[in-house]
Amino acid sequence: MAVKIRLKRMGKIRVPQYRIVVVDSRKKRDGKVIEEIGKYHPKEEPSLIDVTSERAQYWLGVGAQPSEAVEALLKVTGDWQTFKGLPGTEGTLKTAEPKRDKAEIFNEALKEAGNEPKGGAVTKKADKKKAEEPKTEEPKAEEPKAEEPKAEETPAEVPASETPEGAAAEAEAAEGTEKPEA
Repeated sequence: MAVKIRLKRMGKIRVPQYRIVVVDSRKKRDGKVIEEIGKYHPKEEPSLIDVTSERAQYWLGVGAQPSEAVEALLKVTGDWQTFKGLPGTEGTLKTAEPKRDKAEIFNEALKEAGNEPKGGAVTKKADKKKAEEPKTEEPKAEEPKAEEPKAEETPAEVPASETPEGAAAEAEAAEGTEKPEA
């Protein structure tokens, strides 16, 4: 039986993820495997290559033949150099920075929020509108307004609530009390 170390495709369309597997060479690409010895995610930055080194060494030692892609991955991790006895067994694998804890990110945001001024909330949009308002009012001042009250109007046309005496009379009528006459 010819044993191969090759990639088994998994993941979604346009988001490939592979498992590094030991399989009989006569099986399908995604068929039944003997053992999974690692995983490879090429779309991540940097690519994730995770190989169980001792299992890869075992299978290489008993005669399993790696495919070209798997051989390139084993060279990156340094397992191929270890198997062949070549220098550079540390490999050239780049590792991603560990993700920050969510609680740590929250605490930093909380400290920054505590240092902000306590004044009114000011947004950039409001500042822009305030800056634009004088520009828009200037052209309006130059244009004559057609709806301004004319000087010819008689005081009888003015509603009673707009005069001081009329406003006081309406307020008393609303309360239901009348002024006692002396």
